[in-house]
Amino acid sequence: MAIRKIVQDGDPILKKVCRPVEKFDDKLAILLDDMRETVLTANGAGLAANQVGILRRAIVVVNVEDDSIIELVNPEIIESDGEQDGAEGCLSFPGQYGMVKRPMHVKVRAQDRNGKFFEIEGTDFLARAFCHETDHLNGIVFKERASRILSEDEME
Repeated sequence: MAIRKIVQDGDPILKKVCRPVEKFDDKLAILLDDMRETVLTANGAGLAANQVGILRRAIVVVNVEDDSIIELVNPEIIESDGEQDGAEGCLSFPGQYGMVKRPMHVKVRAQDRNGKFFEIEGTDFLARAFCHETDHLNGIVFKERASRILSEDEME
């Protein structure tokens, strides 16, 4: 496993739509392993493949309940309900935060690293993370969804 460089604000890859994963091979496994190591080292909540320069539909999310890593390949939010409004940041936008409305609960359909389909549900912070990372795959960054950007004083 390796820690990959996280793409920063201003890099055009963050605005590109990622392509579906079609090959479930060693290359994908290495990418997912590296993304896991990268997000943990950076103390992040999640990471999308385009944030490490790869235009494929793959994300990793840290499950705050048990610190496990959830891998989602070709994720699609198939249900959502409720609403939450809270501060959100991003590893690609260090030190920047905004108030973003997200669903309180989502259900995601995805594939695992072997191509097997599954569904997973998330509430509160996990729902926020699923939405945030899925947005990345569609070339959308949190600042585009923010009702306002928070000042440094507000974050303290």
